Amino acid sequence: LFPQGQLLAKSWSSLFGGQSGAALRGPIYSFNGRNVLTDPLWPHQLAWHGSTPRGSHARQWDCQGWRSSGIAKGMATALGEGRLLSGHRHNCSTP
Repeated sequence: LFPQGQLLAKSWSSLFGGQSGAALRGPIYSFNGRNVLTDPLWPHQLAWHGSTPRGSHARQWDCQGWRSSGIAKGMATALGEGRLLSGHRHNCSTP
């Protein structure tokens, strides 16, 4: 049984608006019930989004069309960073 009704963020704008103090709250679970912030199966704890910090599509950095033999990079943010769309380029092959 998983806890429900936990506050993930104070508001929509605090989650996506790029406010530096907008830390995610509580655990984040994968579809198979693992807490991605503490489970060793998730070593990088990234949120892949392919967006600019303002929320528009980062066309060159979205991993679209990436293949396992490629060296493309996409925009992702470390979940503990507090700004979901702050984004840094990560190799698309990062698990």
